[in-house]
Amino acid sequence: MNDGEVERALVVVAHPDDLDFGAGGTLAQWTDAGIEVSYCIVTDGDAGGFDPDVPRDQIGSIRQAEQRAAGKELGVEDVTFLGYPDGALVVSMELRRDISRVIRQKRPQRVLVQSPERNWVRIGASHPDHMAAGEAALCAVYPDARNPYTHLELAAEGLEAWSVAQTWVMSAGEGSNRFVDVTDTFDRKVAALRHHVSQTAHMDDLEGLLRSWLERTARAAGLPQGRLAEGFRVMDTR
Repeated sequence: MNDGEVERALVVVAHPDDLDFGAGGTLAQWTDAGIEVSYCIVTDGDAGGFDPDVPRDQIGSIRQAEQRAAGKELGVEDVTFLGYPDGALVVSMELRRDISRVIRQKRPQRVLVQSPERNWVRIGASHPDHMAAGEAALCAVYPDARNPYTHLELAAEGLEAWSVAQTWVMSAGEGSNRFVDVTDTFDRKVAALRHHVSQTAHMDDLEGLLRSWLERTARAAGLPQGRLAEGFRVMDTR
């Protein structure tokens, strides 16, 4: 399934900024191609931030605003926050139901999720919330959202079952089977991440860090020197 066959895509991640780090360049290309992209952010990121002078009860609303601004850089206006507590995410039936609800509401042909597997090379890619959000989202893709007899309260809300045709998993490491050359959208990825001031303002060289990650991925993809890439595991989930 290529971009021209996709009208709607849904991104499900644990925290504000996760999708910008993992797939910002790719998402910019999707919206440029005319795909209507929606975000589903499971938590408000209320356990994040690095400035001790910011009251903790303000972090969630700050990070929501940052994510909405970052989305606009990539052409995304539709952002749903599920409001689960940051740092305490587990794969519950409630979380599976709530993600299934958004899938049935948005009816995407393509869903992008986080990896449910631990990265044994880079621990920072394996935040427990990321893995829980990835597993719950995959459970929502199959079998929950497509089964009219799962989460009957959703049917009672008038939400019909929906099958997602294609699922992309970010941060899949050696399991990646799709690489997107994001050299031309790299600047927009950086711009989106700069909106996440509470998370990135302390970084001395955000652009350099991102470039080093994406250069490594581009080499793994066999792209020419100087190109930048994001990698994914893509599955047919019809």
